Amino acid sequence: MNANPSVRHAVDWGALAPLRLRAREVAEGAFTASHRSARRGAGVEFGGFREYVRGDDLRWLDRRSLLRHERLVIRQFETETDRALCLLVDASASMGFRGPDAPGAKLAFASIVAAALARIALRGGDPVSLSFIGAEECAAPVPRSASGEQFDRVVASLDAVRSGGDAYADPAMLGRALHTLAQRTRRGAVVVVLSDLLDAPDGSAEKVAALASRGCVLSVVQVLDAAEIELPYRGTVRLRALEGGAEVETDADGSRAEYIAKLGEITGSWERAVMRRGGRFLRANTAHNPVEVVRTILERLR
Repeated sequence: MNANPSVRHAVDWGALAPLRLRAREVAEGAFTASHRSARRGAGVEFGGFREYVRGDDLRWLDRRSLLRHERLVIRQFETETDRALCLLVDASASMGFRGPDAPGAKLAFASIVAAALARIALRGGDPVSLSFIGAEECAAPVPRSASGEQFDRVVASLDAVRSGGDAYADPAMLGRALHTLAQRTRRGAVVVVLSDLLDAPDGSAEKVAALASRGCVLSVVQVLDAAEIELPYRGTVRLRALEGGAEVETDADGSRAEYIAKLGEITGSWERAVMRRGGRFLRANTAHNPVEVVRTILERLR
């Protein structure tokens, strides 16, 4: 049995299309009347402490705690002002995967979540920007704006994106996307990263988590297909990675427990790296209701 579908560069929308309509439905389902900023950084209201992590801005180091308890902790703040939403969507080749029972590819699901978040932010008067990891050349980043046409720009860019890019062949792919994002992101912005977090080079988790140390509110959403989470196949299967090209023939029943444990290790290492910096982490299954995923993201940001 071959458990690997053919690679599709165009987004496999499945039952998730059309994007504009679905994004509006998801946004309306998740939207709440309150719009209180959860921005962390230089603000007006004290928001608590967290442990210092190498790379944090030393300006927010709590000196009293250091002198009294010999502990390195960072002071955090909240503000009631509007904030910018910076969306970073992984459009590398592995995001084009769609399992046999999934409503759409991982990239399609991530696009709906991203578009819904953009609509909610714009409805609250917050500027939104969009950029990609990997992707074919037709994927155009959307500069920061809060104009009435911004939602249409975001949807158009997500609609046109094509999955592409191989982290094995191009290990600097993630670094380039993060460098560009960091240059364009102001202190206090909310950064939402949507990615499967698979096939990433060593040190990627720390690089992404470091965005929180730049004064941003970081939320990392791991988007996985149910087939990737559960390995539901039976008997002998041949699995081929969409990035790197590795092929493995194995007994699915005998390998399932080891595979799930290894996937859990990858997810756990990302979650620990993000949360050490004060970020938020969420694993999303493409079989889940995107309304609930967006709602959970908003709740954790607040």
